Amino acid sequence: MAEPLIVLRNLGFRYGSHVALRGVDLEVRRGERIALVGANGSGKSTLLRVLHGLLPPGEGTREVHGAPRLAMLFQRPFLLRLSVQTNVRIALWLAGVRGTEARERCALALARVGLAQEARRPARALSGGQQQRLALARACALHPDVLLLDEPTASLDPHAKREVESLLDELAAQGMTLLLASHQLGQVKRFARRVVYLEHGRVCADLPVEDFFGGAAPPEARSFLKGELPW
Repeated sequence: MAEPLIVLRNLGFRYGSHVALRGVDLEVRRGERIALVGANGSGKSTLLRVLHGLLPPGEGTREVHGAPRLAMLFQRPFLLRLSVQTNVRIALWLAGVRGTEARERCALALARVGLAQEARRPARALSGGQQQRLALARACALHPDVLLLDEPTASLDPHAKREVESLLDELAAQGMTLLLASHQLGQVKRFARRVVYLEHGRVCADLPVEDFFGGAAPPEARSFLKGELPW
């Protein structure tokens, strides 16, 4: 098996008195395509943030091996009131990438997501799909080893959704490790090789995608798949 990049052991996290994660054991290995699924409030977004390091574990441990570069794409990306290319260049500057390399990385990332012609436009003037592609370009320009995505296509129309999914397929084919939180089970089937099902902050299933959808999931996950649990 590939080497583990991030390992969580008996991890818990609270927002005040609310328990968001409890007793989570999870290993993320290089090159994996993992989907996080579960009802609203099950802990998917919190788990992504803990995996990234944006939130510290309240209990248990988070171990990172091999110093992987991590980037995260949010459902509603924050864009500065600046041009498309400047949004990417600032992210590179914060990562210590300057000069010719920064210019080249920026141009390549924008071309990759089909936004090269929009480089000088105000970022906030882009359509929703274009803004999500810009956020993806900004993340990819950092050359992450692990990309974490929180409902990245939830607010997009079908065409924009296909564009983003196509880009993710390309990144996965190049060896990037991807973790995607999604409510869209069709997308999970297309994207994932492994599915992690959460309920009330606990990992209740961690299975290959064909097993998860093929009847091997535990009863609570099967109820979720039937729509018997609230989103």
